Amino acid sequence: MKTPLYFDLEELLTSSVARQRSIENLPSWEIVENLNQLALFLDGIRAAWGSGIRITSGYRNEKLNVAVGGVLNSVHRYGFAVDMVPSNGKFDTFVEFLKKYLKDKGYDQCIIEKSGKSKWVHFGLYSPTGLQRKMLFNISK
Repeated sequence: MKTPLYFDLEELLTSSVARQRSIENLPSWEIVENLNQLALFLDGIRAAWGSGIRITSGYRNEKLNVAVGGVLNSVHRYGFAVDMVPSNGKFDTFVEFLKKYLKDKGYDQCIIEKSGKSKWVHFGLYSPTGLQRKMLFNISK
């Protein structure tokens, strides 16, 4: 199995909600393989972006997904999704970069999300059924 350069398993499992609520967020080996595949794809984004990317939410087991208010079939539960922000704070520039970068790539969803003053990008490599629909859109909550 190829090892990601910029992202590690711990980063894709870390959750402040899991820590606060003492939820053990451990994936199966199959999900670890999915997370590795996702991290390798994210490595390409990170290398092309040229600056850090902070993962704010990665894998969520069922209990954690319920605790954060995630949808029942969230791709986070399968290890194929992250929520992320650019480390340098240049969110709008990062979004424009992603639109160009992803144009010729296979992925499922890239959702630009805003809730109050918070902004993040939800990125899903595959849908729960294994599709790569190349959906890119905005959501404001």
